[in-house]
Order: sequence, then structure tokens, then C-alpha cells
Amino acid sequence: MSIFDWFGHRVFNTVHRNNLVYNTCWEDPRLDRVALEIGPNDNILVITSAGCNALDYTLTSPNHVYAVDMNPRQNALLDLKIAAIRKLDYDDFFKMFGKGHLPDCQGIYQEKLKSELPDWSRNFWDKRIKWFENSRKSFYFRGTSGTVARMFKIYTDRLIRVRPILDELLEADSIEEQQEIYQQKLKKKFWSKTVKLIVNRDTTMSLLGVPRAQRRQIETQYPGGLLKFVQDCLESVFVNLPIKDNYFWRVYMNGEYTKECCPEYLKEENFERFRGGLIDRLSTHTDSVQGFLEKHDGHISRYVLLDHMDWLSDQFFPLLESEWQAVIDRAAPETSLIWRSGGLRTDFIDQVQVMHEGQQKSVHSLLELNMELAEQLHRQDRVHTYGSFYIARLSA
Repeated sequence: MSIFDWFGHRVFNTVHRNNLVYNTCWEDPRLDRVALEIGPNDNILVITSAGCNALDYTLTSPNHVYAVDMNPRQNALLDLKIAAIRKLDYDDFFKMFGKGHLPDCQGIYQEKLKSELPDWSRNFWDKRIKWFENSRKSFYFRGTSGTVARMFKIYTDRLIRVRPILDELLEADSIEEQQEIYQQKLKKKFWSKTVKLIVNRDTTMSLLGVPRAQRRQIETQYPGGLLKFVQDCLESVFVNLPIKDNYFWRVYMNGEYTKECCPEYLKEENFERFRGGLIDRLSTHTDSVQGFLEKHDGHISRYVLLDHMDWLSDQFFPLLESEWQAVIDRAAPETSLIWRSGGLRTDFIDQVQVMHEGQQKSVHSLLELNMELAEQLHRQDRVHTYGSFYIARLSA
């Protein structure tokens, strides 16, 4: 391991072991629903992140959704959302997780939410529920990813003063109007030397949850490296895709959602469906994917692995193989999996070896990849910060 890798690894671990990293999910569940074709008998394993997508999959009425994360702070956030669904009315629920600010949140927490939380989550929020009470600093500017979002809001609003342009962009009625606003008014002002330097730093990437192994994949596979990748991603979002329903970028640009542009779990009709019993089909588990599967008695038919295999593919390859072995061992018939990568391809999957039916086999030989659908959906991705998207059926 080089000194740069060692330092990057230490920074990343420090960030992830001591902080809430994700305050909102950064993967588009609209694509996931199409890719996974979730049915009423499916048991789904999803890496929790901020819990938005675990809630989204629950709305498809599967048998159960298991939200698994090694960072207990991420599960604490989902636990708080579950408690709020059970105990708050819709207006307060939307203020809390839609606007990122609920007046008298500490009092409401003590009266209605605290007793609903597991011990670890309760201890976490006892000290931090005030994050939702500051009207001048939204919850979506908390956590490490939120800190980066807040830095960029200060940059756009106070330093380069393009807030009116951003507001105009978010209200654009057509792709053509978006293109004109971005190309003519925003692009040159936004991409200053300062912001290019910040984007290209390991510390910034760590705060956003991007490990050095993933950064290396982008730098070696994408023409122009990390900076060009980020620039092209933003250009795709603002120039090639409709911005009207892009709640991912809206929340980090404004610090809040609107009722017209928000995740499915924040819509009133879906809130009522959760309250009708759907929320009982979702549970949180603080563990690794491998650890959860080895303890789990049943089978899993749908896996949402996000981009975390990028993290394991470099220095922790034996753990990646152990995880895949656990996936194979707990897979139901007709199991489907999706994952994302910062790189343009996940060649490391070809090297993963597992035991299957008494023989050592490559995982690749057990997977039927649907690259055509994956590429089609990837082009529609409203987040657009991943290099590639994968849909696989396990033929085991």
C-alpha cells in the first residue's frame, strides 16, 4: 500500500466510523424497481445508507425488506424515520424529513419518538435530535455528505452568487431551457479553479463516501480522470435529463424537498400506506452483508448492493469473496441482484471464487447479466454519479 493509499484509507475510515455519512440516498430507486421486478413473495436485502430506498422498496409490498449497514448511525436514521411514520401526523413527518426542520422537534422527540427507538438509535438521537430544530441549517446539511452540500451552497450563494440562476434552472420547463441556462449562465461561473481543486481532493471524496479504491477505478478507466467524470456527471444531470422531478440534486441545492419533488416515502398517499401496516415489513440490522446472511435463517431473493463492492475490491478482496459465498448460500431460486460502481466496469467480479454444489466456481459463471436493460436504465439515472450499473440473475 502506497503512502497515498494508506492516508486515503485512514481518512475514509475515520469519516465512516465516527459519523453519519449519508443523510439521503444517492441511488435512483425508480430504476431499481424496474430492474428487480419485486413481487409479493420477495425478501430484499438492501444496504441501508439513509433508508430512503429501503422505504421505497417497501412500498412495492414485498414479503420483507432487510436494511443492513455496518454503520449504526445509518440504521439510526432509518429507525427514526420508521418511528416518525408510526407516531407523527403527515404534516410533521414532512416538515421533519421533507423540509429538514421541525419546530419543537426536541419536545416531539421526547413525547412521541424516543420510546419507539432501539437502544443504540435512542442514544444517538438523544444527542442529535436538535439537528432537525435549527431553521437556519437544514438536516440535509448535516452529516458528512451534508457538510459538503452546505459548503457548495455557501460557494454558489455567497461566493459566485448564482442562486437566482440555480432557482431558474430548477424551474425550467424543458430540456432545451435547462441546456441554455446551464451552458450560457452557469457552467463557466461554477467551474472555477477553486471548485476544481476541492472536487479533486481525497478528503472531499471521503466526506461524500467515496473510498480511494473507487476513486482509482474512475481515474484509470474514465478519460480525463475524476474531475472530468464529475463535470460530465453534472452536465448530464443539468443538460440531458429533466430536472423537474430530480429530488436528489434539489435537496442538496436547496436543503429541502418540495411535495411535488421528493422521494416516494415522503408523499402523503404513501405515508398512509405505511401507516396501514406496510412499515412492519421493514427492519434494520447493524452488520456486514456477510455477517447478516450468515445469521439469517431464511432466503433472500433480491439484493441491492449499492457500490460497496468497489470498496472491498482492492485491499479487502478476501472479504469480497466471503460475502459472495454468503450471498450464494442464502440465495432463493430466481434471485436477482443489482449493484453500482464508480468505475466503468467491475472486472474484479470475474476473479471472485466461491464453492457451489461441491465445486469451486467463479461467481461470473453463476450470473446472467442483463447489460442491455442496465445500460438503458443507467442513461435515465437522475443521480448520474456512478460509472456503471449492473443487473444480474443468479443461475445457482
